[in-house]
Amino acid sequence: MARNLILNMFAKSPLKPLEQHIRLVANCSNHLKPFFQACIENNWDKAEEIRKQISELEKEADKLKREIRLGLSKNIFMPVQRSDVLELVTQQDKIANKAKDIAGRVIGRKLHIPDEISKPFIEFLNVCLDATDKAADAINELDELLETGFKGREVDLVEKMIYQLDKIEDDTDSLQIKLRRSLLSLEKNLDPVDVIFLYQIIEWVGGLADLAERVGARLEIMLAR
Repeated sequence: MARNLILNMFAKSPLKPLEQHIRLVANCSNHLKPFFQACIENNWDKAEEIRKQISELEKEADKLKREIRLGLSKNIFMPVQRSDVLELVTQQDKIANKAKDIAGRVIGRKLHIPDEISKPFIEFLNVCLDATDKAADAINELDELLETGFKGREVDLVEKMIYQLDKIEDDTDSLQIKLRRSLLSLEKNLDPVDVIFLYQIIEWVGGLADLAERVGARLEIMLAR
């Protein structure tokens, strides 16, 4: 009986739910690809349908985040510090929140991406989402890290992923500057209020990469401990 209790406490490790959570978050944010494609095509019915899917995925991620937090108070045996897990799941969840906010703001105004910048915008979006995918890849190595005692080749692999994540985030900064310059050249031909919102959406999309980089930074802190 005592043996089963101990095994059960070990089985409640938060690492698996953390991996499940980041997969939900990445899935949520990746829905922005078809969402913006629908917006560019002025297919607002399809865009609204995808926005609802993003919202549902964000709710699922938020529910899992709460379950992880509640489960921590019941854990006796923890392979990592509770504070690290709490901070990590918080940073992960912000990605899904940002994706939901982006879709909600765009659909609320039926904000059209001008044809002249639609291609560089999609390129920018894809690179930002590459960052969220890379963060998910790194978090999904947690089980292997635990098995190796957070040592050896597995740590080297994750550290390489974190380095790549930092590089992607730098690339998004450069792409964002170019996209802003392109939008600046179009300002006089666009609705002034739409221009304000377009700059905000560009900033928020770039924020996805920033948040993914923070996930990598939190994982790096966990490895350092």
